[in-house]
Amino acid sequence: MARRGSYAKGVARREEILESALDVIGRKGYQNASLKQIAELVGVTPAALLHYFGSKEELFTEVLRKRDEHDGMMPQTLNPVDGKSAFIDVIRHNTEVPGVVELFSRLSVDAVDPAHPAHQYFLERSEKLRESITDSFVHDATHRATLDPDTMARVIQAVADGLQLQWMIDRSVDMPGIIGALMDVLYPPTDQPETPTR
Repeated sequence: MARRGSYAKGVARREEILESALDVIGRKGYQNASLKQIAELVGVTPAALLHYFGSKEELFTEVLRKRDEHDGMMPQTLNPVDGKSAFIDVIRHNTEVPGVVELFSRLSVDAVDPAHPAHQYFLERSEKLRESITDSFVHDATHRATLDPDTMARVIQAVADGLQLQWMIDRSVDMPGIIGALMDVLYPPTDQPETPTR
């Protein structure tokens, strides 16, 4: 029984660390969020943080998972019918947490290495995101796809990731507006005449 109680406390402490890290990174930015600051906020030592997560990279990977959970981007919470508006809402929310956007962008580059702790996270997240976008297209009879669903989902994902980089350099970039416009072009209403192809 004591072992189960100890495990529950460990899980609770891990969640507390993730929430605190997400808050610090969102407010102070990725570069200014040290293990020391996160540890102080939770009331533990930096060594205790590494006890729960193993490395700074693993901690930050789990912070991104927690962000996805908050944003409704976890596979079990995605709603195919409202896929477009939900996706744009997440992008709009990202403009309020620049530190988390920076963390996502930096970790996505580092995760190119298959040995990086975030590699599997980005593979799985990308696949689930494309499935969600594809499902939202398939379930909307009022619009038609101009490309095959997988290609369209990859284009939307690539543009969203690229816009995040542009936005980090120039905050006047309207990420939600541009993504919304792109989706309207790639997925116009069925009553619009088709654009002739050459």
